[in-house]
Amino acid sequence: MDEQDFGASTGNEPQANGADTAPAVGLISQYVKDLSFENPNAPAVFQNQQGPEINVQFDIAANQVAEDAHEVTLKIEVRAETQGRVTFLVELAYAGLFGVRNVPLDALQPFLLGEAPRLLFPFARRVVADTIRDGGFPPLLLEPIDFNALYMQQSEQRDAQLASGNFGQA
Repeated sequence: MDEQDFGASTGNEPQANGADTAPAVGLISQYVKDLSFENPNAPAVFQNQQGPEINVQFDIAANQVAEDAHEVTLKIEVRAETQGRVTFLVELAYAGLFGVRNVPLDALQPFLLGEAPRLLFPFARRVVADTIRDGGFPPLLLEPIDFNALYMQQSEQRDAQLASGNFGQA
């Protein structure tokens, strides 16, 4: 029979004082924070046979709302124009409340600005598509976005600017 060392530490044992020091992140809630749909040129816009030019913009914000809770807001703006006139405009702020405990600071920002928006995006995408459809247009299915890659790219650009001493100067 093999001998086993039952005293070996696996790193998962509770701390002597009962403190839970393991990193933990969880989605507490998700919600529409703000939603706007405009169709300023109806009903004439429905008589136009030409498809609109569509511009989509994204923005991500993260705010600490309690000691162990952060709100991440994914803002999506969809602007459709035909011949220089607005066909429709959708502005959505879709948010998630994330519980965060024992996460090192160097891992917190990549989570809040990369992974959290990735988790929220499918739900925000559905809200945008349904809103456009309910406005009388074919639903717009936004392509998936790699928010982690975007965060890493922006982080590298920021680091390069800091290293070169160029602090946002054009």
